[in-house]
Amino acid sequence: MGIVLPSLLLLFALPALPQPAFEYWPGAMYDPRIPTIRKVLGHDAGERITGSAGLVRYLEALAAVSGRVKVFEYAESWEGRRLVYAVVASEANMKRLPEIRAAVLRLADPRKTTEPDARRLMQGLPIVVWLGYGVHGNEISSPDAALMTAYHLAAVRNDAMADKILANTIILIDPTQNPDGRDRFVNHFEQTRGLEPDASPLSAEHNEPWPGGRTNHYLFDLNRDWFALTQPETKGRVKALLEWKPQVFVDLHEMGSDSTYYFPPEADPYNPHLAKDQKDSLQLFGRNNAKWFDRFGFDYFTREVYDAFYPGYGASWPSYFGSVAMTYEQASVRGLVIRRSDGTAMRFRDTVRDHFVASISTAETAGQNREKLLGDFYRYAVTAIEEGSKENIRAYVLPRARDASSGATDKLALLLAEQGVEVRRATAAFRMGGQEYAAGSYAVSLAQPAKRLIRTLLDPVTPMDEKFLKEQERRRKRKLPNEIYDVTAWSLPLLYNVEAVASSSEPPGTGFEAVSAAGREQGAVSGGKASVAYLVPWGTASAGRFLAAAHRDGIRMFSTDKPFKISGSAFPAGTLIVKVKDNPPDLDARVRKLASSSGAAVYATNTGWVEEGVNFGSRHVFHMRRPSVALAWDSGVSAASAGATKFVIERQFGYPVTSIRLAQLASADLSRFHVLILPDGPYGSALGNGAVRRLKDWVTAGGTLIGVSGAVSFLAGPKAGLLSVARESAAKPETAAAKKDEKEKESEKDDVVPGKLLATEADYEKAIVADSEDPESVPGVLAKARVDTEHWMGAGMGDSVQALVSGRAIYSPVKPDKGINVAVFAGPDQVLASGYLWEENRKQLAHKPLVVVETLGRGVVIGFTADPNYRAYLDGMNVLFLNAVFRGPAHARPVTSEE
Repeated sequence: MGIVLPSLLLLFALPALPQPAFEYWPGAMYDPRIPTIRKVLGHDAGERITGSAGLVRYLEALAAVSGRVKVFEYAESWEGRRLVYAVVASEANMKRLPEIRAAVLRLADPRKTTEPDARRLMQGLPIVVWLGYGVHGNEISSPDAALMTAYHLAAVRNDAMADKILANTIILIDPTQNPDGRDRFVNHFEQTRGLEPDASPLSAEHNEPWPGGRTNHYLFDLNRDWFALTQPETKGRVKALLEWKPQVFVDLHEMGSDSTYYFPPEADPYNPHLAKDQKDSLQLFGRNNAKWFDRFGFDYFTREVYDAFYPGYGASWPSYFGSVAMTYEQASVRGLVIRRSDGTAMRFRDTVRDHFVASISTAETAGQNREKLLGDFYRYAVTAIEEGSKENIRAYVLPRARDASSGATDKLALLLAEQGVEVRRATAAFRMGGQEYAAGSYAVSLAQPAKRLIRTLLDPVTPMDEKFLKEQERRRKRKLPNEIYDVTAWSLPLLYNVEAVASSSEPPGTGFEAVSAAGREQGAVSGGKASVAYLVPWGTASAGRFLAAAHRDGIRMFSTDKPFKISGSAFPAGTLIVKVKDNPPDLDARVRKLASSSGAAVYATNTGWVEEGVNFGSRHVFHMRRPSVALAWDSGVSAASAGATKFVIERQFGYPVTSIRLAQLASADLSRFHVLILPDGPYGSALGNGAVRRLKDWVTAGGTLIGVSGAVSFLAGPKAGLLSVARESAAKPETAAAKKDEKEKESEKDDVVPGKLLATEADYEKAIVADSEDPESVPGVLAKARVDTEHWMGAGMGDSVQALVSGRAIYSPVKPDKGINVAVFAGPDQVLASGYLWEENRKQLAHKPLVVVETLGRGVVIGFTADPNYRAYLDGMNVLFLNAVFRGPAHARPVTSEE
């Protein structure tokens, strides 16, 4: 051993110097009767990352002791975890919570509350502030800050600022909006942590395995689900928000470790349907946050990155009932400590403190500006009704007819009602704006407080600010990234592929009934007990649910590729035929039960004789085998695409899916599966030659392979060769300047190229154009495609559909000798249905495939160049996708007939 130096001995011998106690709010004095976080959970705030159960346990411990706290449960996650919010208020305000909530709801509707009555209400009314923490499960600091915020307001004593907050505000604390994702992260962190917290960014504790903790059980980004309401966490939260309608809403997030802290004002663009008062009030909160951050020495930024355009954010959706809604973003540790690129260490407790200070500052701002914010809240509804009564669009009508769109129209009406929109259903036919509408159609007047939400959800296009768009075009020209944060199109009628008629007339005052958010479409069997067959017209989500449930119930079914007419009624291609002779004696009872639960319209027939079209025994009628469906899963697959695909099949249509880890596909026995879905993903490095060979053998033997988005590029590539489309580079102008002549190309093999004179800026621009590059990346638009309804893959569809197109991929169409282009994007003047699309992309996307089908041996390969299940809100694409999953196996010819 070497010699130990005395100085080193002293280093080990001396006791550690005492560290100053970490204070979240310096000088605060707390009531010892109120339990601390350590007393309940065994650790101090920011010392450990608290799991979702611990968050709830601590809030309930506060509520058990403090008269300032009450806890309410509002939802349960897919994995059975509770979602709660805690109300924090003075004891006096706590005693009159029902009265306060009722008064707020009266302010929210000026049709029930005159302006003098509103002023009287506001005199003694606290302002309601909702603080939402942890919508992304791996953004870990804000939920622990929620506990510290609740403790501080419940326990602090002799604090004038806190006393004013409690007197003037009702604070609603939602500690974690995504408990499943949070616990996924916490479990990962606990499993990978070592002897001590590791600051290295390369440490496993900072780097989650697929899919990460950001998303919920079905891998949904819950901060994009607010108007789609697909997930139980979102549905419960929206219901709770509509019960309170807080005047201030904050969604607290995290961002990259090298950043600082963000709070509003937001970046451009703003949604044009936001009110000026809402935008102006952002200054109040930003300035007060800046005051406290300056005092504590915290760095921050504003007006960058995070916009207020897309209405599906937590920081956007509450705006449409009048709230001032905001995003706060804190640099993330993703553990307990991390070393940033500048060499400094950032600790978890520091990030918890930043969110805690911002939370208290927000409550202070709301209380100090109580009268102004309550007045703005009331005027928001007043001006919404005024605008809805005077603008060119005064109502929307959602026509309902007996066709494939009726179920989607019903769902859209219910979705609007679930978000607080007043929707009315016609009890009889009516005339409006010079048009006739059938009974069952829906009318949505814009003379209501939710007018701005209606416009942003139902208008075909929500325009972006022209100045902002000019700047994006300038940046694009300079090859700089654009500043568009999310998709630019989300019109619900386009997403659902249903008609929505904008009218300058008000709906009639009579002949309508209110639509309840609790209502659901009911199915039924018409025609009594069948002696020959039951027929289910194809083309609706309810028919898809019937098919899935009937498969699970063991019912044998057929489907026609051609339309037919029987007993005077027309049935479309894809219609399900349930023959009595092929099924058990209790078929009638089973079919009626399935019709009721699925919402499907079912028709009994006592004859197989058709007046037009194909008979039940035609070669165009195929047996619908019960498919076993597999889905590629895990690293190498887009988590969002995989989760949405699984969710749509399992939860929207009730059919089980087997998730297979991508690494197992190379050796997996796929023979028991009829369908394999490859969600969006690169695949090239994840699936080797052996895996590709097995996929080809499986398809050739009768499998149905479905590739989505990025998977199409893999299937079409030289390695797989399973699709005959090809991904295109950016189209270039056919000019001499854009092409190098052969002599110049030849000379480039040497070190020297022929000289050129660049006399103008235009010459320079041409000279720097790349020989080949990808198309520009599209942030997200709705693009129109025409559908081949004569092909089995297009059965039940209308003539056109909208797809959500994003990214760079554009594919060449398949040639007729190789396959069929079942859905093809419209021409350059019609392809853009909604959103902002670069001009070059618009021209190049035209007439390119959305859906292609090819046969290989006895099997089928289907490619969707755009994800049909994106965010699970493209209901208009459902039938196309169901055709791939259920009708694909019916048209494959597997070697075995086993189901």
